[in-house]
Amino acid sequence: MALLAQGLGASLSILYLTTELVEAHVTEAKLVPVVIFPETAAIIGADTNKDDLNTFSSLVQNNAISSTIDSTNNVNAIFLPNIDNVDNQLVLPLVHENMMLGVLVTTCTLGRMWNEQERGEIKRVVQTLAIACILDQKRAWLHSQLHSSQIIQEKQQDLLDSLLHQFRNPLTALRTFGKLLMKRLQPGDKNREVATSIVRESDRLQELLQKFDEVIDLRASEFAPLLQSNKQLQASVPTSKSPKRALLLPGSDELETDCDVKDILLPLLDSANAIAAERGLQLICNIPSQLPLLRASSKALREVFSNIIDNALKYTPSGGKVLVEAGLFKGNMQGVEISDTGPGIPRQDLEHLGERHYRGVQAQTDIPGTGLGISIAQQLIEQMQGEIQVISPAINSVIKSSDIVGTTFIVWLPVAV
Repeated sequence: MALLAQGLGASLSILYLTTELVEAHVTEAKLVPVVIFPETAAIIGADTNKDDLNTFSSLVQNNAISSTIDSTNNVNAIFLPNIDNVDNQLVLPLVHENMMLGVLVTTCTLGRMWNEQERGEIKRVVQTLAIACILDQKRAWLHSQLHSSQIIQEKQQDLLDSLLHQFRNPLTALRTFGKLLMKRLQPGDKNREVATSIVRESDRLQELLQKFDEVIDLRASEFAPLLQSNKQLQASVPTSKSPKRALLLPGSDELETDCDVKDILLPLLDSANAIAAERGLQLICNIPSQLPLLRASSKALREVFSNIIDNALKYTPSGGKVLVEAGLFKGNMQGVEISDTGPGIPRQDLEHLGERHYRGVQAQTDIPGTGLGISIAQQLIEQMQGEIQVISPAINSVIKSSDIVGTTFIVWLPVAV
């Protein structure tokens, strides 16, 4: 556009682009003005016939134009009907591979006309603009494809991480039950070999799971720059606001029903008791026999309690206590509390609780983990219109002592009506 003004003496040039790609023979295409050069000419009308400018804008915006293209794809001028004295005006289509991209309107100074050489130069400028438009559209398409690809990759990564994490809890319970079974069977019992095989294969799966965890940790660190780039893409690519995606985990897509929290907790506490005994922990349970029903997905809620109880058992040192208590109420919400006598959660880590892969100070310990358990629990609870309250130090006096900090999680869910 500057070349037209400075090199060829154009007093005014306007570039219009089509709102969508159309074939060159189409006579009606919605055009939008994107560039006026020089800008001051459009504002104050300097060295420009303002009536001509208004005429151009009116004709283009009203689609009162037609274009032709010959068999060799050479650009021909667009004809503007009903314009007197168009000798000093050129209106040329931007065409690439028989696709109409826009229109260039350019006017030379009053009192002179474009000669053949100048017209040839302007046609080359138009061809360059057409190529530039195509390149820009391809860039935008690739930008959008990259954005979509990164979204898919992020979802796949989240799903794999979550499924591997959820695999850990039942495996730990299976391994612990196998060990208890071995202790109860006398030497020479024909079932003892079966129990030994259960423990052996469970240990093998634990080793494989640890390898997966190492890969997850590695991929999470490599994935961080990609996530940052994805956030930048989301900021630059206009997208319609969509609801938070559902978590693709066992039970997360199950319809919510009226369920008894006791029926969900008791099987989990059987496993937790076995694990607590193996680790030298005291598990204190207070589950009233009669409780109002909850409106929730039983499978998803089982995952939530499993993750939080597993964390309490994992981070409580030998000799410590873990409390699971149901029957808390506030308004129309019923709560289940899980407290421990572990090291507690530092204030700076509480602010990041629920972020995927974030472990805070625990990442510096030998305790294995992926930083996913609380994140998964929090998302599942939010989908069930509930909330998770986290307090550190622990608030329950049954397990609290002067030298142990501890942590309390309270899972709140709406009571069924």
